[in-house]
Amino acid sequence: MKEKGIVFDIKKYALHDGPGIRTTVFLKGCLLKCWWCHNPESHKLEPEVMNFSEDKNKNNSYLRRSSKVIGKSMTVNEVLKEVEKDVIFYDESGGGVTFSGGEALVQHEFLLELLKESKKRGIHTTLDTSGYVEQEIFESISNYVDLFLYDVKLIDEQDHIKYTSVSNAKILRNLEMLSSNENEIIVRIPLIPGISDTEENLILVSQYLFTLNQKHEIHLLPFKKMGEVKYKRLNIENKMENVLQLSDERINQVKEFFESNGFTVKVGG
Repeated sequence: MKEKGIVFDIKKYALHDGPGIRTTVFLKGCLLKCWWCHNPESHKLEPEVMNFSEDKNKNNSYLRRSSKVIGKSMTVNEVLKEVEKDVIFYDESGGGVTFSGGEALVQHEFLLELLKESKKRGIHTTLDTSGYVEQEIFESISNYVDLFLYDVKLIDEQDHIKYTSVSNAKILRNLEMLSSNENEIIVRIPLIPGISDTEENLILVSQYLFTLNQKHEIHLLPFKKMGEVKYKRLNIENKMENVLQLSDERINQVKEFFESNGFTVKVGG
C-alpha cells in the first residue's frame, strides 16, 4: 500500500477531463518526453523549482526573482479531502475525479489507493493516460477506473520514438487489452502540426482503431502554445517554439475525416 505520492496540481471545476464537472489531480512523473507537452513541470517525479520573471516589491523600489516549488507530498486522505469538497457538483453534473499528470501510472501504487478510496466514496473515476506502462499494472487498476482517456499519438513506431522518446508497442497492446475487456475508453488524438496531423498518420490511426474490439469515441486535442512560458521558467528546450497552432479549417478537416469513417468525434476534451 502506497499512502503518499507527489502531486503537482489539483484543478477544480474541470470541464474537459471527462464527463460533468470534475476535479483533476495531477500526479508528477512521466517517462515520455513529448515535444508538444504543455506540462513540462510534470516530467520529473521529484519536486522541482520553477523560476518566475522578475517583479517589483510592494514599495516598487527594487526587482526580485520569485520562484515556486512544483510538487508536494500528499497522502491519499489529503487528496480525497480536496476532491470531496466538490462532491455536490459531481452528483448534479455526472462528474467526478480525474487522475492525470504527467503520467499518473508512474506512481501506480499511489494511484491504485486513490482509485480504491474514490470508489469507496462513490466518486466516478477517470484516468487520463498515455498507456506507457507494463500490462500487469493496467490490469491491477482497471476495475477501479470508470473511464479511460487514452492517448493515441502516432502509429509508426520510429516516429513515436522520435517525438515522445519511447516506443508505442506497450501503449498499443494495453489499449487492445482494455478494449477487449470492454473498459469504457475515449481515444484522445493530439493534433500536432506536421507530426501527428499528417495524412499518413491519420489514416494509420483510423485503420488501427478499426482493429479494436470496440469502436471508441474520439476526442481531437489540437496543439496549443499554452505551455511555452513554463519551458523558459524551467530552463528546458522548447522544440515547438516556432510551430503555429492549427487553423480551425484544418481541425474540421480532421474531424470530418474520422466522422466519414464512422467515428463519433469531439474537438477538445
